[in-house]
Amino acid sequence: MAKSTPSKSNKIHFDFDAIIIGTGPGGEGTSMELAKKNKRVAIVERYKEVGGGCTHWGTIPSKALRQSVSRLIEYNSNPLFRQHEKAKHLTFSDILSHASAVIRKQVQLRSGFYDRNRVEHIVGEASFVDKHTLKIIKPDGSIETITAKQIVIATGSHPYRPDDIDFNHPRVYDSDTILSLKHDPRSVIIYGAGVIGSEYASIFRGLSVKVDLVNTRDRLLSFLDDEMSDALSYHFWNNGVVIRHGEQIKSVDATDDHVIVNLESGKKMKADCLLWANGRTGNTAALQLENAGLKADGRGQLKVNDLYQTSVDNIYAVGDVIGYPSLASAAYDQGRLAAYAMMDNKSTAKLIADIPTGIYTIPEISSVGKTEQELTEAKIPYEVGRSQFKHLARAQIANSLVGSLKILFHRETKEILGIHCFGENAAEIIHIGQAIMQQKGKGNTIEYFVNTTFNYPTMAEAFRVAALNGLNRLF
Repeated sequence: MAKSTPSKSNKIHFDFDAIIIGTGPGGEGTSMELAKKNKRVAIVERYKEVGGGCTHWGTIPSKALRQSVSRLIEYNSNPLFRQHEKAKHLTFSDILSHASAVIRKQVQLRSGFYDRNRVEHIVGEASFVDKHTLKIIKPDGSIETITAKQIVIATGSHPYRPDDIDFNHPRVYDSDTILSLKHDPRSVIIYGAGVIGSEYASIFRGLSVKVDLVNTRDRLLSFLDDEMSDALSYHFWNNGVVIRHGEQIKSVDATDDHVIVNLESGKKMKADCLLWANGRTGNTAALQLENAGLKADGRGQLKVNDLYQTSVDNIYAVGDVIGYPSLASAAYDQGRLAAYAMMDNKSTAKLIADIPTGIYTIPEISSVGKTEQELTEAKIPYEVGRSQFKHLARAQIANSLVGSLKILFHRETKEILGIHCFGENAAEIIHIGQAIMQQKGKGNTIEYFVNTTFNYPTMAEAFRVAALNGLNRLF
């Protein structure tokens, strides 16, 4: 398409009402909302298949891998099977097949969304010519120029790669390239103990791989409630993961069959491979933002206002490219909210205040609301109700005895202030508490869980047990 020119009515004619760069959750949320409001929408995706990093390298494949490993652990630990058959052993390559199948299904599903809503899918590398114009370099090398009244940057992020680490070496991986792992490692060093590093530590340890987890901070996942962080640390330790806190990498020596990681503290570690999981960078380097009057920060991220509008009035940004909270669930909602603002700049729609966090370690961790540390610092009088999974009938039946649920509530009003869960299906269980927290008036108190009848036996019963435990602490 040629660049648009002013029409006879002195109004600029644009090829599209909106162009969205990127087809991850943020781009999908924006384009679907605009398309349903009869806007002329195009999506630009550098890869042939839609879905972005979430579908192809991040959320979907890592959670599919985790599911396979979790079921393997369940099989090998269940006495019903252990007495009759030898414990199963699977390699990383074995479980990748399940992840690949899930990715194919997700791509097919999401491609159908765009087709049904008549969103034009353009494959190519996008960069700005000006604030209304994009240059698209197609896979065959041809160039197309397209224009839009509004443009949304939803390009996501990629693993941060320091220059002094050779990521082209076959024994050095990041969280994207680890999905191409072909050999069967007996040991792995994971550098970075954030969400991604902790999840892969669970996956590899579940495959009986020796894991050294190097944490650059003083504790695991320090944004969590301390008890949840401590529970994960203990579970890792109890399962043989070696955690090295407060360490920084100095250098990596890689050979044909192993890697040696040298730490600033003088420690040395040797393993079959290294997984670098320390930091991510926004995908903005190739966008030529300066042509549109934009500039990314040192981490490749863009600043936006409450409407997800950048400093250039017709350009919006959502998802990982704007930083926190960097969650697929939040990115989709950010996309919808950006679409509202694009159609009505007086929109007051906002993300919910308490966004649930799901961390897919084995077992899972999920939280919503305030932590004990935050409530203590704010001098809010709170009390704690706890439920241990090992006391629940459903957990005993499923042999999922590790874990607990904790409810934090105001001593006087009994309003629920935070919920923290560690254990199998924590990311599912948390939504029951989240729904009650969102109720207005007196509907969001801990007493709801006492006055409600739960199915029995269920894991959800943990809410009733925790509520009773907490109310018994009041005097």
